[in-house]
Amino acid sequence: MSPALPPSREALDAFGLASAHQHELLNLPGGRGLTWRAGDTVLRPSAGDGETVWKAHVLAQLPRSARFRTPRPIAARSGEWTVDGWEAWQWLPGAADETRVIDVLDVADAFHSAVRRLERPDFLDQADDPWARSDRIAWEEEPPPANATLHRLIAAFRPVSAPAQIIHGDLLGNVMFEAGEAPVVIDWAPYWRPTGFADAIVLADAACWHGLETAEMIRLADDRDDGRQFLIRALAFRITTFVLLGHWDDRMQARHDPAVETALV
Repeated sequence: MSPALPPSREALDAFGLASAHQHELLNLPGGRGLTWRAGDTVLRPSAGDGETVWKAHVLAQLPRSARFRTPRPIAARSGEWTVDGWEAWQWLPGAADETRVIDVLDVADAFHSAVRRLERPDFLDQADDPWARSDRIAWEEEPPPANATLHRLIAAFRPVSAPAQIIHGDLLGNVMFEAGEAPVVIDWAPYWRPTGFADAIVLADAACWHGLETAEMIRLADDRDDGRQFLIRALAFRITTFVLLGHWDDRMQARHDPAVETALV
């Protein structure tokens, strides 16, 4: 894989980082290797679309919380949130720990409480990437691709009564921990679903990829209203994404089978 290109000189200058030389830019782990740090600023590729602008406005004004933090967006000198395909954010220290499932679920509760009253953003209607499509398929708003495991999960779908709101649909690896500080929520993946769906995605990811025992996955799911149903839909969501991306194979099947079989009992 070729090295990721650093931010352009135009972007650095626009965000007040003109003095950041090539050797002062640090390529950060995560974010597909496309994210860079310059001092107390993080720069990442930006589509400059409705989602970018919406998240920047929301997170710039989100009230402070003792239970979690979010990086603040940084506007360019022009007032724009995106310059030359880049956006800028406050850098906050911390590291993800995907084994801290209970702590991530606590952060999820705090974050979703903080954004509960936000209206449904219009950009969700235009989203057509594999993740957006997989979300719609997991909620029977779009026909599913051909996949035997996926169709077993869909056959187990039942209605849920919880209301939808804006959620973060990819929290497990996007909560950073730092001793003595509130956890940091990054890389907001917005969907309009019940918060139990976001929790279930955390549980599914932890069980399939990070060593959470399936018995503990089920115990935590069943502690929540409609938790088993959300878990079935979360597994359908993740499996559909791999199918649509062309990544579903025997290895993926083996990795997901224990969680699927446990959820469908």
